[in-house]
Amino acid sequence: MKMKTGLLAVGLFLGSLSAYSDSNLETDVNYADNQATISFIAEMRDEHGFSQQELEEWFASATKKQSIIDAISRPAEKALTWAEYRKIFLTKLRIDKGVSFWDVNADTLTKAEAEFGVPAEIIVAIIGVETLYGERQGRYRVIDALSTLAFDYPPRSQFFRRELKEFLLLAREQKHSPLELQGSYAGAMGYGQFIPSSYRAYAVDYTDDGFADIWTNPDDAIGSVANYFKRHGWKTGEAVAVRSRVDNTPDANLVNQSLKPWATVAELKQQGFIPVKPLNDSAPAAAILLNGEWGDEYWLGLYNFYVITRDNHSRLFAMAVWQLSQEIAAARK
Repeated sequence: MKMKTGLLAVGLFLGSLSAYSDSNLETDVNYADNQATISFIAEMRDEHGFSQQELEEWFASATKKQSIIDAISRPAEKALTWAEYRKIFLTKLRIDKGVSFWDVNADTLTKAEAEFGVPAEIIVAIIGVETLYGERQGRYRVIDALSTLAFDYPPRSQFFRRELKEFLLLAREQKHSPLELQGSYAGAMGYGQFIPSSYRAYAVDYTDDGFADIWTNPDDAIGSVANYFKRHGWKTGEAVAVRSRVDNTPDANLVNQSLKPWATVAELKQQGFIPVKPLNDSAPAAAILLNGEWGDEYWLGLYNFYVITRDNHSRLFAMAVWQLSQEIAAARK
């Protein structure tokens, strides 16, 4: 998932909106003679035993995509307000499809919730926000996306160079041609939009067929999403986010200070943030301010809210997942 360090250090509209590209607008430049690529090929050959010939053939096919650089330079989480972002994800279509996805995969979701402690509605909502339940997994070849960002996007070149390495290792492990796999503009793949390093670290074989397939197997995708959140510290049975009343306009330095909880609920209460539902005063929390359709919205984000942001480092993303999960659960009842 956000840049995504987990399910999409960038997930993020990854499969939902930004996977579109117009091939007529792309720069038709491959990476066969790129000096950085030549060095990368030597590293993969010497350190990981890849064939020089295969690597050269793959990168002769890999193509720079200007639309990828354009997309990563203006992610939706930074360009949109919460009111605008919410309208994209909190729709009747996404809620109804979430109920259907839950119904079809109810046994697997029940199993995953029991094993990993992550609520079924959260698992469903993650997949719903990321890829509309697998329908929009991305239209870029992953090798094009990661090569473009590794070799032609200096702000994050080292990160994506590592992901390109992980991708080639993953393709070899999964016995796929790296030229065939598709994903988002940031190289995220499958139902849950895992970047390659997350795929290798957190994807699970939830059908015991010897293959962790989050591209086409919803069972593996469900188990993998649940495993990802458990491994990132999901606290079973605890709250995610709660609306807050404010007596007066709070100190601007207190809101949106950190994605990670930095105070206790009791301390934030003393600063004027009063949760509308009971919370444990000792629970860690962060004060959140969002620009909603009807004006400012104040929230307390608990530790599980922070865990959702490990998928995509964005308050908007985490709030969309949380609210969609509640809407789907209510509609299913």
